[in-house]
Amino acid sequence: MKTMTRPWQNPLQLCARAGLALGSLVASAAVMAQVKDLPGGPAVNQLDLHPAASKIAESQHFLHVVMMVICVVIFLGVFGVMFYSILKHRKSVGHKAANFHESTAVEIAWTVIPFLIVIAMGAMATRTVVAMKDTSNADLTVKATGYQWKWGYDYLKGEGIGFLSTLDVAHREMSNSGKPPPTDNYLLKVDNPLVVPVGVKVRIITTANDVIHAWMVPSLGVKQDAIPGFVRDTWFKAEKTGDFYGQCAELCGKEHAYMPIHVKVLSKADYSKWVEGKKKEMAAAADDPNKVWKLEDLVARGEKVYGANCVACHQAAGKAVGPIKALDGSAIVLDADKSKQIAILLNGAANGAMPAWKQLSDTEIAAVITYTKNNWGNKTGQLVQPADIVAARK
Repeated sequence: MKTMTRPWQNPLQLCARAGLALGSLVASAAVMAQVKDLPGGPAVNQLDLHPAASKIAESQHFLHVVMMVICVVIFLGVFGVMFYSILKHRKSVGHKAANFHESTAVEIAWTVIPFLIVIAMGAMATRTVVAMKDTSNADLTVKATGYQWKWGYDYLKGEGIGFLSTLDVAHREMSNSGKPPPTDNYLLKVDNPLVVPVGVKVRIITTANDVIHAWMVPSLGVKQDAIPGFVRDTWFKAEKTGDFYGQCAELCGKEHAYMPIHVKVLSKADYSKWVEGKKKEMAAAADDPNKVWKLEDLVARGEKVYGANCVACHQAAGKAVGPIKALDGSAIVLDADKSKQIAILLNGAANGAMPAWKQLSDTEIAAVITYTKNNWGNKTGQLVQPADIVAARK
C-alpha cells in the first residue's frame, strides 16, 4: 500500500513554508516601518483611543479607562474566587459539597453590590453624556449632510459658505491600483476639509440625502448619525490647532470606505482669512466668465463691488480727495479704450497708491469698471464683459 506524504511531514517543504512566512512577516514589518503615526488620526499598531483634542474627548478617555479598570477588577474577583474554590475545595482532596439554600445574606450581597457598582458607573458617565448633548450657545453652526459618498458642509451663522468634501482623487487611484504605497493618511485625505477656529464651540447639525451615515471624529469626541429626513446635532470645541481625521461610521454602501472626514482647526486669525478667501473663491466660482451681461445688471453688481472695495478711497461721489484722483470725469474712465482701465484694476497704478485688484473675480472687475463708466456724470453707455477681463489676465 502506497503511503501518502502530507506537506507538513516533509522537512524541506516545512522549511520552505516557514521561510515564506518569515519573509512575509519581514516585508509587512518593512511596510509598517515606512508608515508613521498620523497626528489627529490613526497610529501604527494603535491599541488605545486617539489622543484627545477636546475636553469631551478627554472625559470620554477617562471614562473608558475607569470602566475598563472596574470591569477587569470584577473579572479577576469573580473568576479568581471561582477558580480558587474549584482548586482548593475539590472532591479529590476530601472536601464535601455544602448543602444550603435561601441564604438571605447571599441574596442581598449579589443584588446590592452589582446595583451599587452600576449606579456608580452611571453617575460618573452622566455628566459627560449630558455635556455631549448640550449643543446650546454654539459660536459656529455647520450643517453636515451625508451623501453617497461624500460630505456636504454649510456654515449657517453668517459665513454663508457651503461646499462638498470628497476623497482625494489620488487616494482613490491608489486604492483602485490594488497595491497602494505606504501612506500615513491613506483614504483620509479630502479635497475640501471642514475648517473651524480653535477654542470655539462648533455645533454640527447632521442629516443625510440618501441612506444613514455617521459623522465621527474620535480625537474631538464626536459621533452622530446622519439620517435622511431627520435633523440631529452634536458639538465639539477643539483645544488646539491641527488636523483631525475621522470617517463615516455607518455602513452606507459599497463605497463606505471612501467617505473620510477631515477637520482642520486654525487660529482665529487664520480662520478669518480662510473665510474671506473662501467667500471670494465661491463668488468667483458662482459667476460664469463667459456669461454676457446686460448693462443695467452689470451696473447694479458693480455698485456693490464699489461699495465694498473702492468707496473708502474714491468716495461715494467719485470725487478727488487729496492725492486720490477723481473717477467722475476721469479721462481714463471716459476713454472708449476699456483696456486702459482694465490694466489699472489688474496691475495697480501710481507706484502702489492704486493697488491691484486681481483677487476680485472676472465678473466683479468687469462690473465695477462698467459701474464707474456709467455713474455720476460718466454716462458713456460703455460696458465691460467678464470675458474681457479673462482675456486681459492672459
